[in-house]
Amino acid sequence: MEKGYLLLETGDVFEGILLGKTHSTTGEVVFNTSMTGYQEILTDPSYAGQIMTFCYPIIGNYGINDFDDESAGLHMAGVIISDLCMTPSHYLSVKTFAENLEKAGIPCLAGVDTRAVVKKIRQDGTMKGVITTTPDIYATWSKSASTPLSLVKEVSTPAIQHYKGVGPHVVLMDYGHKKSILNALLDEGCTVSVVPYTTSYDDIVALNPNGVVFSNGPGDPIALKPLLPEIKKITEAFPSLGICLGHQLIALAYGAKTDKLLFGHRGGNHPVKEIETGKVWMTAQNHSYVVTDECIDSEHFTVSYRNVNDQSVEGLKHKNLPIVTVQFHPEAHPGPTDTYHIFTQFLHTIRQTGETSYATTY
Repeated sequence: MEKGYLLLETGDVFEGILLGKTHSTTGEVVFNTSMTGYQEILTDPSYAGQIMTFCYPIIGNYGINDFDDESAGLHMAGVIISDLCMTPSHYLSVKTFAENLEKAGIPCLAGVDTRAVVKKIRQDGTMKGVITTTPDIYATWSKSASTPLSLVKEVSTPAIQHYKGVGPHVVLMDYGHKKSILNALLDEGCTVSVVPYTTSYDDIVALNPNGVVFSNGPGDPIALKPLLPEIKKITEAFPSLGICLGHQLIALAYGAKTDKLLFGHRGGNHPVKEIETGKVWMTAQNHSYVVTDECIDSEHFTVSYRNVNDQSVEGLKHKNLPIVTVQFHPEAHPGPTDTYHIFTQFLHTIRQTGETSYATTY
C-alpha cells in the first residue's frame, strides 16, 4: 500500500493510504452522514463524478452483498474513509469494501481524518478535490481542475426497459434512478417503463402510461434546461411524481429557480416537516441543489414539505394538476422508510384520475 493524498482547491492536504486505482482522479468532494448503507451509497448514480467522504468512522464491517446495489455499477470519482475493515462479518457478504472499489477502478483513500475533511467542507462549502500520490501538484491542478455540470447522460438508460405488472403503467424518467425506486413501483404491482432522460412528450404519449415518475440523478438541474418544455408538457398530461433531481426539474419547468447549498444534504436522518399536518418525517437525502422560495409560482404550487434544519423547500404540490414533488428519497435505501407512503399516495392519485384499465400498448 502506498501513501495517497486528498488535495482540496483551498490548498488543504489530507494524507492517507491509497487503495485501488493509483492515478489522480478529480471530483466534487462531498460527505454523507449515514451510519450504514455504504453499498447503496457507492452504487447511487446521483454521486456520479463526486468524491465521497464517509462520516461514519469504520467502513466495510459487513462487506458487500449481491442484493443491495442501487445500480449496475459504481459512478463515484473516489472515496475517502477513516478506518477500513478488511475482514467483514455478515452471512450475505461476498467480497470486501476494498475489493469492490478495486474491481470498479475507483480509488479509495483510507486512514484519513474524515472529521477534519467534513469540518472544512461545512466551513467553506462543497469544493473540487483530487486524490493523488503526488501532493505537490496543487499549483497546476487547481487551475485546470473542473467538474461537469451534469453527468445524467452517463447514468441514464440508453434504451427503454419494460417491467410487466398487473397494476398501473408508470413511466420512470431515468436521470440516474436508484433501483429502489423501480422496486417500490414494482412492489405495488405497477407495470414500469424505464425511459432515457431525453424521452419526449410524444414518445411518452405513445407508451400510454397512467403516470410518470421523474427520478433522482446527478449534477446541476439547470444543465438540463433544454428538456424543461417537454417536462412541463408531460406533467400537464399525466399524474406526476418528482424525486430529488426530478423535483427540481419539475419546479424549473414551471418557472422556479434553483440554488446550490453550501455543503448539501446527504444522509439518512434529515427531518422534514409536512406543512399540511405539521408532522415531522425522518428522510434519506442526497443533493446539492434546492428550489428557491422566492421564485415558486404560488398561484399554482404550494410548498408541501420543509427541511426542519434550514427551512429549505423539500416538496411541492400543484393546486390543480396531479403533480407532487419531493426533494428527499421516499424509497430510502439507505435510510428510513417513513415516507414510503408517497408512492402509495401517488398510485392512489393515478387510480382516481387515470384509466380503470391498465393494459399497455407496447
